[in-house]
Amino acid sequence: MGPKTWVYPMHALLVGTNVDDKPNFMTIAWGGIACAKPPMIAATVAARRYTAIGIRQNMTFSVNVPSVDQVKETDYCGLVSGSDSGKAEICRFNVFYGKLGSAPLIEQCPINLECKVVHILELGAMLLIIGEIEETHISESCLTNGKPDVSKIRPIVFTEPFPHQYHALGEVIARAFNIGKELKEK
Repeated sequence: MGPKTWVYPMHALLVGTNVDDKPNFMTIAWGGIACAKPPMIAATVAARRYTAIGIRQNMTFSVNVPSVDQVKETDYCGLVSGSDSGKAEICRFNVFYGKLGSAPLIEQCPINLECKVVHILELGAMLLIIGEIEETHISESCLTNGKPDVSKIRPIVFTEPFPHQYHALGEVIARAFNIGKELKEK
């Protein structure tokens, strides 16, 4: 099969930037946690994308975690360029700004991360953007005992190759940091 990027699951995330002082959102599937201390996230964006302009203009961005309820809007933000479309208006996103002031956030998304760019690495046609998470916002309705509850967040998972599809998270199969103890005890 040759070299492929088939690591599952891939998140469906909405990266937010201001481009010329206007909010723009782009769907990415190539992103994830890069460091715990300090908290950092990695986002991969094609260098030619409109979103890359906003990231370089402000050196900030947001990562918004949509729920399965926002699958249509999430897909739309990956289909069209912000240079051609006012995605926030078309998707009826309630945009807000937090601590950084220049990273647009989507109120309807259960989780929003405000990020300050610390590294931009050019990898061929792609940019690997590492952002330090400056603030995290989470909908109160997605908390259980004050902690994020993935069953309430209901994030979208993306899969490829063809057919490209969106999935919801599946069943719980075991408790992490616990099930392996059964082998350790033998």
